[in-house]
Amino acid sequence: MNAFAKIISQQLGLRENCVENTMTLLDDGCTIPFISRYRKERTGGLDEVKIAEISELYDKLKEMAKRKQTIIATITEQGKMTPELELRINDCWNSTELEDIYLPYKPKRRTRAQVAREKGLEPLAMLIMMQRESRPDKAAERFVKGDVTDVEDALKGAQDIIAENISEDRRSRQQLRTSYKPCITSKVVKAKADSEEAAKYSDYFDFSEPLRRCSSHRLLAMRRGESEGILRVSIVPDNDDDCIIRLQRLFVKGNNSCSHLVDEALNDAYKRLLKPAIETEFAALSKEKADEEAISVFKENLRQLLLSAPLGQKRVMGIDPGFRTGCKVVCLDAQGNLLHHEAIFPHPPHNDKTKAVSRVLQMVKNYAVEAIAIGNGTASRETSAFINDIGFERKIQVFVVSEDGASVYSASKTARDEFPDKDVTVRGAVSIGRRLIDPLAELVKIDPKSIGVGQYQHDVDQGKLKKSLDMTVESCVNSVGVNLNTASVHLLTYVSGLGASLAKNIVEYRKEHGAFTNRAQLLKVPRLGKAAYEQCAGFLRIPDSKNPLDNSAVHPESYDIVKNMADDCRCTVAELIADKSKRQQIRLERYITPTVGMPTLEDIMKELEKPGRDPREQIEEFSFDESVHTVDDLIEGMVLPGIVTNITNFGAFVDIGVHQDGLVHISQLADRFVSDPTQVVKLHQHVKVRVVEVDRKRNRISLSMKNVK
Repeated sequence: MNAFAKIISQQLGLRENCVENTMTLLDDGCTIPFISRYRKERTGGLDEVKIAEISELYDKLKEMAKRKQTIIATITEQGKMTPELELRINDCWNSTELEDIYLPYKPKRRTRAQVAREKGLEPLAMLIMMQRESRPDKAAERFVKGDVTDVEDALKGAQDIIAENISEDRRSRQQLRTSYKPCITSKVVKAKADSEEAAKYSDYFDFSEPLRRCSSHRLLAMRRGESEGILRVSIVPDNDDDCIIRLQRLFVKGNNSCSHLVDEALNDAYKRLLKPAIETEFAALSKEKADEEAISVFKENLRQLLLSAPLGQKRVMGIDPGFRTGCKVVCLDAQGNLLHHEAIFPHPPHNDKTKAVSRVLQMVKNYAVEAIAIGNGTASRETSAFINDIGFERKIQVFVVSEDGASVYSASKTARDEFPDKDVTVRGAVSIGRRLIDPLAELVKIDPKSIGVGQYQHDVDQGKLKKSLDMTVESCVNSVGVNLNTASVHLLTYVSGLGASLAKNIVEYRKEHGAFTNRAQLLKVPRLGKAAYEQCAGFLRIPDSKNPLDNSAVHPESYDIVKNMADDCRCTVAELIADKSKRQQIRLERYITPTVGMPTLEDIMKELEKPGRDPREQIEEFSFDESVHTVDDLIEGMVLPGIVTNITNFGAFVDIGVHQDGLVHISQLADRFVSDPTQVVKLHQHVKVRVVEVDRKRNRISLSMKNVK
């Protein structure tokens, strides 16, 4: 483990003891949110990002250690292992170099070189490779026997062996990796050029640029076009001759007949073996890098979406708008429980507006509705206008809510389990309403890929994407905290130390025994032991507990510390929380112990200032420009209010109320240079944009935020 800690600390620029302690905590089953929040003394105060990086590198190193064992065993079985070779393998911690070392010994299909070796031509190949013989043809005569038909056959077989040896030489690959300057090119498949599907890839019909300058979104777009059979994508060097010259410097010695044979073999090795292998390597590395960037964008978007401002526990009307099938309306209580549902028809072709107004007013009265959530899909603008025109007797807040993924949820097993006797339209409307009350609690039920905030999410490595998104959801859930007495199974699943099984057990225990009155009761939940309790307790809240610390982020293991602080101030814990002057009397250094340091004590004091504080912002109402409803209403130069719906590496998409999001290119986000769109905008942010161009044929809207007041 110490070797791992040293490597990780060097790569990440962290103290070795902090890395080693973090690795130990991870091995003990501690989660990243728990370690970052409650074990700062052991990690040196590392945040979730650094701990996640340590965890990822640690996993890679463990996998590499297993790979080394496999490689050593394979070479040993071949009888080719030497002490020097084993030392090289054990000392290598670069996966590319490791595979280079292994390549000559790697079991492979029967190659031309292998056939030549079976004919006994390896000694001739070694003789030619030394490049000292003036007459290699004479030397080859000794090998004309058996399956070797003549001198030419012997020399050709020897060259096949030389070519393979050159291709498997570590120096060859390392030289090419530094000298090979790849370009990525894209051409349209002629048969598909005029198809409707190909139109969206028109920018890549005849495209070429250095691979190092190709952005992740362009690369993924080309790869998608390739997978759909519309584009042919290749990665080629900018100069083959330069690559060959560099290889010649390594292997061609002199200017005799043997040197010429080696040179011919080298050219064959480059074109037939090395070039395809290096191109494949560059293609894989560039795809991996593009995947990482796309996943990073998706992860940040998801974090912002999950941490969107909640309305809080208020009685909400949720509306899934529609024309022909009407608007599906649900009424929810402050906890999001379904109280009532029905359909209204305020729009064409039915136009039963009078009755619709009457029904909405009646529902608002009957169910004490405090706010209305309207989905942002079809008929959203019309429904918003309809609702805003109703003269309510009291103030009713109206919000437009993203309904991305609502249809996925409504058809899911989760929705069927929640509402077995309701159809998908009712479930979808419930999801819209709940998203207003608490976006985090509702969105955790939906596969993140269906929420609509990614960039080529279906084209990236799905395993890495899932792992990254799951970690993001877990991080968000634990940073906000979870009400133990109202949380769903899905929400509890992401709490540190729990999981699907324990989450289900908690809900079942709650149904059978009633609401939890203190955190310690968690230990009575079946199969929830001390280890799981340690991990989860600090992230679970009990608002009505007799102990106010149960509704805070103070971990139960620190309750005695707070009790001692209160005793020293001659008051109760509740009084300590309520009285700032008493907290100001506390000298934290008095409470330092071998296991509790200043970081934990400072966190406790912050929590006592505002127990159970929600890190999310307050929600704001928003209205689109009433003069704009469709793309045809747009005029270049007009300034409009909008909502940021998605962020990518190349800019931000903004909803301006015309059922087609516009793009603010990264170059149009601000009056200064912007390298990362997230530095300027956030998901669901309310912004002002100027219409730059409307391409009705391609259904694209170009927007700008430059010099927009």
